[in-house]
Amino acid sequence: MNKKTIRDIDVREKRVLVRVDFNVPLDNETRRILDDTRIRAALPTINHLRQQDARIVLVSHLGRPDGVVVESARLAPVAARLAELIGAPVPCATDVVGASAEATVAAMQPGDVVMLENARFEPGEEQNDPALARKLAAFADVYVNDAFGTAHRAHASTAGVAVHLPAVAGFLMEKEIDYLGRVVGDPQPPVAAIIGGAKISSKIAVLRHLLSKVSVLLIGGGMASTFLKARGIGVGSSLIEADQLATAQAIIADAGRRGVQLGLPTDVVVADRFAADAATKTIDIHNVPEGWMILDIGPKTVAAYESKLRGVKTVVWNGPLGVAEWEAFAQGSNAIARFLAKLDATVVIGGGETVAMVTALGLAGEYAHVSTGGGASLEFLEGKELPGVAALMDR
Repeated sequence: MNKKTIRDIDVREKRVLVRVDFNVPLDNETRRILDDTRIRAALPTINHLRQQDARIVLVSHLGRPDGVVVESARLAPVAARLAELIGAPVPCATDVVGASAEATVAAMQPGDVVMLENARFEPGEEQNDPALARKLAAFADVYVNDAFGTAHRAHASTAGVAVHLPAVAGFLMEKEIDYLGRVVGDPQPPVAAIIGGAKISSKIAVLRHLLSKVSVLLIGGGMASTFLKARGIGVGSSLIEADQLATAQAIIADAGRRGVQLGLPTDVVVADRFAADAATKTIDIHNVPEGWMILDIGPKTVAAYESKLRGVKTVVWNGPLGVAEWEAFAQGSNAIARFLAKLDATVVIGGGETVAMVTALGLAGEYAHVSTGGGASLEFLEGKELPGVAALMDR
């Protein structure tokens, strides 16, 4: 990685503004955190700064309050959970750059950690307002971005503030850039990509970018129906993107020209309606009945995909291969997840639904890297420069 990190800058006893991604799921009624993975992911950076007696000012967003104060999106529960994890108080200001934030930061001692209120309560956050960026920068001597999940956004707390302070990457940001950078930059061959999810339209750029880098491309999820339709195969009432049929045909043709092994389902799990308790059957891809829809890959497809993956040394997976939130249609994704956990390869998992799935299976620790990035990881795999990364100092 060609960006400076907190290893490359003196932070001892300095005030450090750290952009974290604590956009965690909360129970609507109890405000209990349902998954603290993103909080835990920032602990190496926070603990390193505490060991240097830095005064640590955390800034994050939660949900989409769109520039107004939304009581259910306050960060107090997140600060409380972080306090439990680090074994020290984490006071949470009741505003972002107002009187409460100023008083909270002013009271800090070396090694203290505080949290500002939800950055997206400020209308200037998502507009990358220079005035808001200056106010945030006034809280610190150094800026650390450890929020890869928001690095694709040019916001005041991700890009604007870096104009005013020495700006470096935290350990999580470094890890994300390192592993995803290997996939798109210098992967160990042979390389395989597994791309799922509902729509081709959201993955076109990734598919096209990765075709020049992979030996194997496996397609699943709702987008597989569009690919199958593009090959003249009937898909019943499955969701397809009619305006993307030509795109699918072009990707199929490009894979052929490049000698890429393209994997499409040969058998599927179909349902009579889009519901968790729908009637289901597993059938050959050429036998999808009218009125039925494809909601998962079948066991023969799983076996074929596993066969294509044997011997590859780098795998990137983004997007489930079926409707993985419903058990009846999660079996294909689960089988591939378990197979990859044992594969002798660098496996990088990205995309919110895919990450949630492997985490629920207890497999997240079995892969080289599970990205916290969501949309950021997708844009990185497209080859785009992310504003939050570009704003950091080069080595």
